[in-house]
Amino acid sequence: MDLEQEEALYEFLENAIEPFTLDDISVYVQASGQKPNKRLIQEIDAYLDIRKIAFRKDNKYWVSRRACFESAMFSITPSRVELLNGILIPGHRCVPFANPLILPHRYKFFWRGEPVLETTTEAPPEDLYPYYCIYGEEFAPQYIARDNLQNEEAFNADPYDDPPEVSIHTLDMRAIYRESSFVPGDRFVVRTLDWKECSFEIERVGKDDWSREEMDRWLKAAESGFEDSFALLGPGASTEEQIAFAFWFGGERVRGVPAYSLEEFLFEKTNCVDIVPYGIETRFWFAGKDIPDSNKLQNFTVPPDRTFIEDLLFAKNIPISEFVILSYIKDAFFRNEKEIDNVINRLIPPIIHLEEIEWDVIAEYIADSMEDYFKTYSLFLDQAAGPVRQRVVELHTAVIELSAKLQKGEIETAWLPRHTFIVLSQIQGHAAALLEDLAFDESPIESDISAMDNSLDSMIDTYSDIKELINAAMDNFRRSNLTVIHGGKTSGQLWRMIQISISGLDVWRRAIISHECTMEELHRLIQVGMNWSGNLRFRFYCETADGGKEYLHDKIKLDDIDFRGKKELIYEYGSKWMVKVIVMASYQPSKNEVTRFITGDGVAPPEHIDGPRHFKRLFGYIEAGEKQPEDKELEIDLSAGAFNLETMNQNLRAVFPARG
Repeated sequence: MDLEQEEALYEFLENAIEPFTLDDISVYVQASGQKPNKRLIQEIDAYLDIRKIAFRKDNKYWVSRRACFESAMFSITPSRVELLNGILIPGHRCVPFANPLILPHRYKFFWRGEPVLETTTEAPPEDLYPYYCIYGEEFAPQYIARDNLQNEEAFNADPYDDPPEVSIHTLDMRAIYRESSFVPGDRFVVRTLDWKECSFEIERVGKDDWSREEMDRWLKAAESGFEDSFALLGPGASTEEQIAFAFWFGGERVRGVPAYSLEEFLFEKTNCVDIVPYGIETRFWFAGKDIPDSNKLQNFTVPPDRTFIEDLLFAKNIPISEFVILSYIKDAFFRNEKEIDNVINRLIPPIIHLEEIEWDVIAEYIADSMEDYFKTYSLFLDQAAGPVRQRVVELHTAVIELSAKLQKGEIETAWLPRHTFIVLSQIQGHAAALLEDLAFDESPIESDISAMDNSLDSMIDTYSDIKELINAAMDNFRRSNLTVIHGGKTSGQLWRMIQISISGLDVWRRAIISHECTMEELHRLIQVGMNWSGNLRFRFYCETADGGKEYLHDKIKLDDIDFRGKKELIYEYGSKWMVKVIVMASYQPSKNEVTRFITGDGVAPPEHIDGPRHFKRLFGYIEAGEKQPEDKELEIDLSAGAFNLETMNQNLRAVFPARG
């Protein structure tokens, strides 16, 4: 689809209030005056499926976001700070019942048929972030900055430090709180009046008006919806997308009341859903589990209905649109270059192999495009945007080149920093988005260019950090592999380097063990590494090719396991803890080698704590010097689970048989 057809598609979805078919959209797009497209239905199908902008009801019908959430109801529970100040901060409260294209300060609310008055609230940004964090903590500053021009200027003034104070639009709730006798614990029931324009009607409900049984039913439906969303769609493009599909899969029960507020559900009630790292961003995910790493750049920006040239580049792991190519061409104009080879070598770094016919196709496309766009290019008008575009091109090329280098298999992925390819994908996606914005003749306004420049500084810093970590990992990998023995079990002296890490937490240990180590002995090593007592049941398993589990008996040796290429084990301890065991490299031991830990990080949780999510909550309270919220919890000694190499190896010698 071209841009006009995409706009017609979005216009259809914004107004669709009944289930529709692909034929319905196709007829609408064609009727809007667009040129005929024989593949339009297939392209619409691919667009909806990949962009996740509508819900598939069955094999024939789709449902728009508007049809799903308009007239639906949810709840908001004001905080004590809001009650004391007579305000309500919309923030993330209306996700997913609001049009994601509308910023929260544009929402309109009604109380007893009358519009709720607006006011402004001044505070340090860190005091306001909790009201926007469901979008992702990393995006909260952007939502506050976009509330008004003054905030945007304040954030842009220093991209590395928050301004001391900002002002945001809030609802003036003083009269409403007073006349409704609102007390802490009461809620607002919110009904979506107009999803497209984001207008809502609110009414008070007392804290004891809803039964515990009804709330529990809502909680179970919500947890089921989130788990289906994760299982069927993965981490998604954003937390807003994850939540929207969770409320779709959860059914009508989660789109009605009685209901917990989204904040209550995510941060207080559920033990099934947690916030986990996802590259340089965060996502919601199964509690106690990590989002799996990727092994190539992710398809975050490439169009689902790719053109021939986009498809060719996609096959080379360069997921970009033709608008990005146009930015590369305009960058060549800005550099006063006319050589096609220079553009191709920046667009496709030489480390990526091109067949002669592929080179010819790309060269012809770029030559034709340079000829077409040079007629309208003005170096004078490009003086503001040109330097920014040039820096983005250089960053984008560097990311593509580094990704290609890693994919050549010179290093085992287990040695790379966590989510290496996801981080690179996110940088690539953001850089590609900037290049698309800089591809058109009309230069962005000065404030937008300043914001782009600051965003670029942050991306370059992130890229530099991940590249430094990758280089260190590659150096360590090469040094380690100086002693690698090739040929399997013949020497009788082969040992392994392994890494153990608790899923859902940044807690890991690395150790040297014999290839004859049994699962029972590996269990003991993990117990020492995490300062656990062994009171809970445990078992090991390998994941099979079809996603199943192959459980391992206690006496099987590490060297007897058929890993099927993926050298990972999962250790289940009790019902709440999962530990990933990665076999990182073969190791030539010294004459008197002993099983030992060599490095690690993170405070391991006590085994009696109710899983990673609960531990992170309690850990946060303790670090902040606050009282634990639940008296029934035992006091946590953070020092007991901290990584201490000398202590761990002393404990290991007492319980683990020496080999050598």
